[in-house]
Amino acid sequence: MARYPPQAVSPIASQKDLRVSETANIDTPVLPLRHPAIPAIALGVACVMAFAALLALRSQIPGDVTEATELNRLLLWQSLLPRAAVALLAGAALGLAGALLQRVLRNPIADASTLGIASGAKLALTLGLSFSPLLTGISRETIAFAGGLSAVMLVLALSWRRGLDPVTVAISGMVVSMVAASASVTLVLARGEYALSIDIWGAGALNQQDWRVVASLLPQIAIGAIAAFLLLRPLDLLALDDAGAKSLGLALHSVRFTILVLAVWLSTSVTASVGIIGFLGLAAPSIARLCGARSSRQVITTAPLAGAAVLFLTDCLTQLLGPGFSDLAPTGAATALIGGPLLLWLLPRVHNRAAAAAAVHAVRKRLKRFRAFAALGAILLALLLLSICVGPSDGGWIIATGSLLSDLLPFRLPRIAVAVGAGAMLGATGFIMQRMTANPLASPEVLGVSSGAGAGLAATLLLVGFPSPLVALTGMALGALASFILTIGVTRRSGISDEAFLLAGVAVSALCMAVIGMLLAQGDMRSYAMLTWLSGSTNRAGAFEAWTALAAAAILIAPLPMVRRWFAILPLGSGIAKGIGMRVAMVRFGLAALAALMAAISSYLVGPLSLTGLIAPHLARLLGFHGSRDHLFAAVLIGAGLMVAADWLSRIVIYPYQVPVGLFAALIGGPYLLWLLGKRETDR
Repeated sequence: MARYPPQAVSPIASQKDLRVSETANIDTPVLPLRHPAIPAIALGVACVMAFAALLALRSQIPGDVTEATELNRLLLWQSLLPRAAVALLAGAALGLAGALLQRVLRNPIADASTLGIASGAKLALTLGLSFSPLLTGISRETIAFAGGLSAVMLVLALSWRRGLDPVTVAISGMVVSMVAASASVTLVLARGEYALSIDIWGAGALNQQDWRVVASLLPQIAIGAIAAFLLLRPLDLLALDDAGAKSLGLALHSVRFTILVLAVWLSTSVTASVGIIGFLGLAAPSIARLCGARSSRQVITTAPLAGAAVLFLTDCLTQLLGPGFSDLAPTGAATALIGGPLLLWLLPRVHNRAAAAAAVHAVRKRLKRFRAFAALGAILLALLLLSICVGPSDGGWIIATGSLLSDLLPFRLPRIAVAVGAGAMLGATGFIMQRMTANPLASPEVLGVSSGAGAGLAATLLLVGFPSPLVALTGMALGALASFILTIGVTRRSGISDEAFLLAGVAVSALCMAVIGMLLAQGDMRSYAMLTWLSGSTNRAGAFEAWTALAAAAILIAPLPMVRRWFAILPLGSGIAKGIGMRVAMVRFGLAALAALMAAISSYLVGPLSLTGLIAPHLARLLGFHGSRDHLFAAVLIGAGLMVAADWLSRIVIYPYQVPVGLFAALIGGPYLLWLLGKRETDR
């Protein structure tokens, strides 16, 4: 695996390099506390106290004293204690996997969640459960491992040409996760009998009925720990740069691949056994470094202990705070709430080794303004006619005319109107965000605004039950605005690059998706309502949705041409904007509020995963529309056309069944963003 020839480097140089590697860190050094043992002791004491409280305060089964005593004893030995053991083992496995991933990639935000491993494993398991629900445990682990490894290989392939830059890796992982999530929800909706059970499992429930999961995880974690300690010397060398590691005789690619496979195997074993435990692999190494761990041996030893303690403590708290024998929330979803704030805290410590945004050359000569917009309008009109009149039937393809067209219009017109209005608003929203951040990859989906709208909807469902459309839209708008302002505020306060703006969006999105996951795991009709919203289906679009889409698009987009001067100045930076008299904070807040409102309404209508807000402004730029006004109008027309096309294709691709339009648009837009991230960086 690794060669260390004595002639590769002099003994003095070798000893010096290895001394450096013992203290090298993968990120900006996190200064240890004056007494680094204090956090470890506090965490251990909290775990002991929480478990003692759980044993003392746990609900008792009522009834006959003898039978109740026996049942309570059975519950203790066959449910509570196995669950505690699973929490410790799963936390240790994820902590070790996170430490390995961060060390091998030299990336302080590498984790099964940020690299798409968990989503890839879930997609693979959803495929398996959809077509073979009676899979054995070994088969589940094999399928999960294949899905997780495929996802991380795709992420690394997209980031390789930028030197595995942390921001690019995180954005690539987010996109892979979004595409995998879109495909998973599509499969769940197609196989409705498994819908709620898969989502409850996916939220990371640790409930146990015996010791089988413990018996399965224990040997796997033992083997993984032994393998990790055998790889300590290569891990120390990986703390150097690639040239230094190679000069010491390290077979770099072989070692990296071996460590990646080990980390993916540990992560997917936990996913196959108990579901997705979000961001624990991100938190555990950070806690280990906070406690003073620096060398590979220290991190590899401390991170599993930290992961076990955090998951064990979280699980105890979810049981203590839940009513009766029910948990407050699935432990995996509760743990995922750590991920967003932790990512935000780590943002200033992330170094951009390469720009994440890819500047691309125009693919065709700039068109004359009138002819260009005439062409876009003609394409949109053709798509509208195609969507209204053309479609498959039991007897083949037909073009609806006359009475048949009159019969179809009440069903097709509302959903087409929703697609036009939502697509136009998403195009305008993406335009605003890309101009505000000077980043062609900014969009409501990427910056967490759509997820914030979902968190607002989840909070509304939890507080109100089944709200009216107006109440739901209000909650979504507030959630979207809060998430966008949080992203802007954290980025400005940290003083980091515009590209890391995207990473802040990933962090906020992770936090919001954890809130959504907690609602999905409830398993009631509110969960199904949230799942339907996630899919972005227009099947139930009626007059209210149609008029809402068209009216909101007309009212909210109309003021934008009047402030086109702002969009020309903001990309130049805050300093220049202030120098010419612009009140930057007020302008940013006003545009953020407008973008959040359009994103919330669009998400309410077509779901949060369409990626139209990313693609439409980018395609407009590729077609040569660079002036702020031309760019805006082109993005609006392209966004409307993309959603109309996605709606039509979602109706015909698996006729007589339908794919939700939001998911179908994401399945189109996700690969486009992956292609965009994979392009070689060119000079602006």
